[in-house]
Amino acid sequence: MKIEILHYIEGAKKAHGIAVIIDVFRAFSVECYATANNVDKIIPVASKELAYELKSNNPDYILVGERGGIKLPGFDYGNSPSELEHVDLTGKVMVHTTSAGTQGLENARNADEIITGSLVNARAIAEYIRAHDFEHVSLVAMGNEGCREAKEDNLCAEYLKALLEGHTPDITQQIESLKTAGGEHFFDGYRPDAFPQRDFFLCTELNKFDFVLKFQYDSSGLGYITNEKL
Repeated sequence: MKIEILHYIEGAKKAHGIAVIIDVFRAFSVECYATANNVDKIIPVASKELAYELKSNNPDYILVGERGGIKLPGFDYGNSPSELEHVDLTGKVMVHTTSAGTQGLENARNADEIITGSLVNARAIAEYIRAHDFEHVSLVAMGNEGCREAKEDNLCAEYLKALLEGHTPDITQQIESLKTAGGEHFFDGYRPDAFPQRDFFLCTELNKFDFVLKFQYDSSGLGYITNEKL
């Protein structure tokens, strides 16, 4: 197995083999919590205009997402796991658009398979990849806005690489350090409505979930997420 770590939207475009598109704060943590709360379907889209169009055509859909970390106008929820933590999403279709994570999914079209990456299901991701014996693994740390370093995404990529190589590192201290370098916006009090402190802890609850989220396209070309239970 060859494992490479790539970065940002440009890295997603270069990904091949199985691509793990990593967005810890907060896109793919949010999708894990939504899945755990029985969401019927997740439709990740890069374009906010497409998200609004899907809602217009399907009023029962819920809109989840952000730009610049802030919930988009008319959206039901921001890109925040704490907003969804106690919401029963049974039977709901969730349209999700973000500044980094969903952009990466849309740009990883050269990969044979695409799954999402986060700390909350990292061990499940590694087990899934090892079980399917992929020859090439592209770990894409999406970063902030898909173009700048995000330490939490780098940490997740390195952790996944270690797991795939048969190691089980203790990253407790690295997660703790994110409070002041990477996740400081959850603690500085500037926009607690947009960056609630609880989001930090929900997004860094290591290996909480035992499933993998796989991204694929339907016959119309619209992307969607499936829950691959181990």
